[in-house]
Amino acid sequence: MIKTQVIIVGGGPAGASCAWQLRRRGLDCLILDKAVFPRPKLCGGWITPELVADLEMDIAAYPHRFLTFEVTRAHLFGIGLTMRSPQHSIRRIEFDDWLLKRSGAEVVTHQVKRIEHTAHGYRIDDRFECDALVGAGGTACPVYRSLFREINPRARWLQVAALEQELPYTWKDPDCHLWFFEKGLPGYSWYVPKQDGYLNLGVGAMSQQLQDKNASIHRHWEHLVASLRRRRLVDDSVKLEPQGYSYYLRDGVQSIRRENAYLVGDAAGLATRDLAEGIGPAVRSGIIAADAIADDGDYSLDSVSRYSLSAGLPRRALELMLAKRGAASSAVASV
Repeated sequence: MIKTQVIIVGGGPAGASCAWQLRRRGLDCLILDKAVFPRPKLCGGWITPELVADLEMDIAAYPHRFLTFEVTRAHLFGIGLTMRSPQHSIRRIEFDDWLLKRSGAEVVTHQVKRIEHTAHGYRIDDRFECDALVGAGGTACPVYRSLFREINPRARWLQVAALEQELPYTWKDPDCHLWFFEKGLPGYSWYVPKQDGYLNLGVGAMSQQLQDKNASIHRHWEHLVASLRRRRLVDDSVKLEPQGYSYYLRDGVQSIRRENAYLVGDAAGLATRDLAEGIGPAVRSGIIAADAIADDGDYSLDSVSRYSLSAGLPRRALELMLAKRGAASSAVASV
C-alpha cells in the first residue's frame, strides 16, 4: 500500500498546479493519471495573462512553443471586432508535460476504478491511501463520479460539445480569429495559430441548444472548414479530421468539497460563461485547493472568475447566448 498526504487524480493543468502549490507548502503528494505524459490533449490551447501570472511563469524561460497575440479578431453577425488585450497560445502536449515536471510531484500511471472513504481518509483500488483527495480528472473524473455525482449531478444545459484539430501547418495569418453564432451555432469557432508551424481549429457549442435545434456540430465544422478555405486561411489540399470532447460551463456543479475530497478544473465544471475558457480556471482552482488543504481552511472559488472578458455588453451578450437554459433546462447529466 502506498500512503501519502494528498493524492491528486489527474495530471493536467489543474492537478499539476495543485501539486506544485502543495509541494511549495511542504506537503507530500502523489499524482495518478491513466495517461503517460507527454500525451495529446484536445484543447484550443489559448491561455491568458492571468494564467501566466498565477503560474509565476517566466515566458522567456518556457522551453516550448509560446505565441502571443497582440490582437484577437472577433466576428459577430458579419461585424469584425478587434480585441486588443494580449493573449497567448501553447500546445497542450508540451504545456501539460512541462507543468507536471515542474511540480516535482511523483506521478504514477494508473487508471482509478474504485475510491473508498475510510476512517483516516481515502483508499484507491487497494493500492493507494491518502488523507486528502483532489479530483482533477476532467469531465470524466473518477473522484467526481465516486463522491460527488449523486449529491450534485451536472446541469446538462451547461454542457459544451467541441470538435477540434491541431495540425502542423505554416500559417500566414498570425492573429487569433473567433467566429460567434454563425449559421445559428450556439457557440463559436476558432482559428488559433501556434508558434513554429502549428495551427488549432475548432468549433464549440452548447449541447442542449444544438439538440433543441436538431442541429449537428459536424455540420458547423464543415461550415468552418469551407469558410477557412474561402478566406485562404487553410489550403484546399489540407486534410482535416477533427476529434470531439465535452466539458461544462461554470455553475454546473455546486458542491466542490466533500469532507476532505476536493474538485478542481473541469471536474468541477469551471469553464468561463462567456468564452468557455477552461485552462485558467483549472490552474487557479488547483492552487486554491492546495492552499485549503495546507491551511486546513475553507475551499472557495470566489476568486476564480466566471468570465474571460471584462464587464461590458460583449460579456453579457455572450453569457446570455451560451449559458441560457434550453427546452430541457431541468435535465442533468450523469457522466
